[in-house]
Amino acid sequence: MEKSALAEKRPAQKRPKFLLDLEEKTWQSFVKTNSAEGLLVDERPFVPASSALFSALRVIFCPWPSLPGGMPVSHCPFLFPAEILRLIQLDLDLKFKTNIRELFEEFDSFLPGAVIGLAREMQPVYRHMFWQFRHENPQTRVGGPPPEGLPGFNSGVMLLNLEAMRQSPLYSRLLEPAQVQQLADKYHFRGHLGDQDFFTMIGMEHPRLFHVLDCTWNRQLCTWWRDHGYRDVFEAYFRCEGHVKIYHGNCNTAIPED
Repeated sequence: MEKSALAEKRPAQKRPKFLLDLEEKTWQSFVKTNSAEGLLVDERPFVPASSALFSALRVIFCPWPSLPGGMPVSHCPFLFPAEILRLIQLDLDLKFKTNIRELFEEFDSFLPGAVIGLAREMQPVYRHMFWQFRHENPQTRVGGPPPEGLPGFNSGVMLLNLEAMRQSPLYSRLLEPAQVQQLADKYHFRGHLGDQDFFTMIGMEHPRLFHVLDCTWNRQLCTWWRDHGYRDVFEAYFRCEGHVKIYHGNCNTAIPED
């Protein structure tokens, strides 16, 4: 995975107590700059699962060692250098049909309280993963298709307002291991997609933390769930109208040629 961000100098940020045991070397590799665009670009960093937070996250959202070294750190703004204020994180299986600067301008549309921008998940994956909560709460919007439902998020394209994340008391509370476990228990949730699952779960409880990107900014092409029990509702999730700005070839799906 790659990450991109415009950087600006800011005073050092004090990290929460429960993160102090994370090693300095975890985020030293974040300082690789693309001089042509003034953007920070680096591979997705990983952190050791030594702290209580990352141990809790790994159990709930990444229960098997599919990722080297531990959970991705995109959810934790205190692990990034304080001078990085906003960051765009991208999967590698994307094809841009527009200038990335137009995507960066989406930060200007964040409402007060919003700290992260993501597009909706375009398959009924979370309809499946929240099945028990949905069974116990038949009228819930959780896992339902758009526009009325909450289908969850896809992390292929993420806008992280790191400064807002650091300053949000609500988001900081949601990084506490006890809070993570409480939400996981409430929703009977156990995932396998790392940061995407984390953002989806807290988005069910606190949707105002998120700026929802239009589907054209992350036009996912995978159709795996259509052939695995959800054909009758698949199109309600997969439908996306408008000029596609970014194609996402998830599940190794072929991306349309120009």
